[in-house]
Amino acid sequence: MTVSSDPIRIDPSDPVLSRLLERCTFPAAGTAVACGVSGGADSTSLLALAVAAGLVVEAVHVDHGLRSDSAADGHHAARLASAWGAAFRSVSVVVEPGPNLEERARLARHRALGPAALVGHTADDQAETVLIRLLRGTGPAGLAAMSPDRHPILGLRRTETRTLCRHLGVTPIDDPSNADDRFVRNRVRHEVLPLLDDVAGRDVVPLLARLADRAAEQADLIDDLASHIDPTDARELAGVHGVVASRALRSWWISETGSDHPPDSAALERMLDVVRGASVGCDVTDGWSLRRTAGRLRLVPPADAPPRHG
Repeated sequence: MTVSSDPIRIDPSDPVLSRLLERCTFPAAGTAVACGVSGGADSTSLLALAVAAGLVVEAVHVDHGLRSDSAADGHHAARLASAWGAAFRSVSVVVEPGPNLEERARLARHRALGPAALVGHTADDQAETVLIRLLRGTGPAGLAAMSPDRHPILGLRRTETRTLCRHLGVTPIDDPSNADDRFVRNRVRHEVLPLLDDVAGRDVVPLLARLADRAAEQADLIDDLASHIDPTDARELAGVHGVVASRALRSWWISETGSDHPPDSAALERMLDVVRGASVGCDVTDGWSLRRTAGRLRLVPPADAPPRHG
């Protein structure tokens, strides 16, 4: 699908845009931001609303090369950016066929966009993420799902982004992979959520989004408590609640190892056994181990790990 020949200009005083912006969490006007723009309804709405919010916007399109016509999506995004006064950049990534394609494509996209880029996920995406994490056995912090800092249109619904596209005179791209039932998210979207709506007799997306908000508040509180703890002091760690101690250990691990994959619950429990004095050391993960000497903790890297600098 292509953008229409004459999408309407972005006017911040447009009542449709202004009403939606009231429920968004964009930074202050004049802030320079990058927005991931695939050309779908959600990312198109993100771009339009970011421009309407007075931001200095660069639209970034990531081409995964998974479809023969994927380059056309980039042309579509470029035309939108040009029509609405945003800069544009396209990035190509390579995602080899194989297991966990959806997750590997997502990780490649996020690496290409960078950690500060804004992405166009809605309340529906938030609800799907909560359910997916529940299916994977997440803890309370995982239920917080996506943060509004990087996802400024989390307060909107998917139906609203489609309506906004029609209002703006844009026909968004409909990615056929969104209907592929090989992907867990698609089955949650098309099968699990409709079933839950039917069982509950109501739209459950707001309930799941509210759960994510409450979980995020609790996670922030735990993070704050953990930030005041010396994670190398076993006695101090042993004197606080296990949830707070686990968070302090997890943060320490990420800081020391630079890993994107923190210890799982079983590894954290082994670390807590060392904290409590049940053992003097344990293997954690990825070849790293934890050792306790005279009440102090230290993380020991794998023997073949390159030296870390800085």
